[in-house]
Amino acid sequence: MTTKLTFRILIAALFCAAMTGGGTGVARAQSVAVMVNGEPITTFDIEQRSRLDKLSHQSRTRQQILDELIDEKVKIREGKKYGVSPSDSDIDSSFASMSSRMRMSQDQMTKMLAAQGIRPETLKSKIKADMVWTSLVRGRFKDSLLVGEKEIQAQLAATGGGDKGSTESFEYQMRPIVLIVSRSSDGGAMEARRKEAESLRSRVQSCEDADRIFKALPNTAIRGMVVKTSADLPPALREVLDKTPVGQLTAPEATRQGIEMVALCGRKPTTADTPKKREIRDKMFAEKFMAKSKDYLREVRNAAMIEYRGVDAGRSGR
Repeated sequence: MTTKLTFRILIAALFCAAMTGGGTGVARAQSVAVMVNGEPITTFDIEQRSRLDKLSHQSRTRQQILDELIDEKVKIREGKKYGVSPSDSDIDSSFASMSSRMRMSQDQMTKMLAAQGIRPETLKSKIKADMVWTSLVRGRFKDSLLVGEKEIQAQLAATGGGDKGSTESFEYQMRPIVLIVSRSSDGGAMEARRKEAESLRSRVQSCEDADRIFKALPNTAIRGMVVKTSADLPPALREVLDKTPVGQLTAPEATRQGIEMVALCGRKPTTADTPKKREIRDKMFAEKFMAKSKDYLREVRNAAMIEYRGVDAGRSGR
């Protein structure tokens, strides 16, 4: 399973490294450390992964890094057996998403890696293995990974989560509204639009009112309908929406685009997960996934042909 937290730490570390201009050239000398099902893992591969470790502030032994590389080899091979093989465009897309979260292009991310002596293929190979394994485990064991309603209710009861917020869920129908303020404008422009928004709130008693009023205003946008459940929204926004009468607007807030409000067009009970149930479901799914992943990986690794070379000769698998 992709370790999102590790990637976030890695991205932050990359940013810091780029700012300090650190890094050394990529070493070229390499020798085979391990053969996995006829495929080599070289000392260069180990060194590259070690550099990634340093960027993400991980502290692992050489053998732990080597074990991870072996695991990735057997994951990729197992994926091929079942026809699970992400395309280059899939991997590039994931790499691009990481770059985007850093507000940079793929080329900029590549240069940041290069500054630390790391090839982009090093990170992409890890991305590929994680994508393959996640698809494999989810696909092959999807029935056993399902979290049933009885399991959730039992967990709620065990944790005393029977309060109203844990047992009720709502569906919210909303139309976001933006009174646009140019980024080049001074603080006075933002305050003027805030006062304008406040004066308009009292005139809106339905979403039809909101549509009519804000479509007629210059430099103003009213978005299409957005439907979310309680579990989809952060607690602060849920609290605001629960206190807002249907048909009216939330209080104006300053954002990067200008002054924003939300017209609450509908709020009704739903059988969808409550935030607490969603939290329990996600946690139980993750626990099942990790357990199944661990057993499955042990199985495919035990069946793999792993031959240690050189200084690694004589070692055994985990």
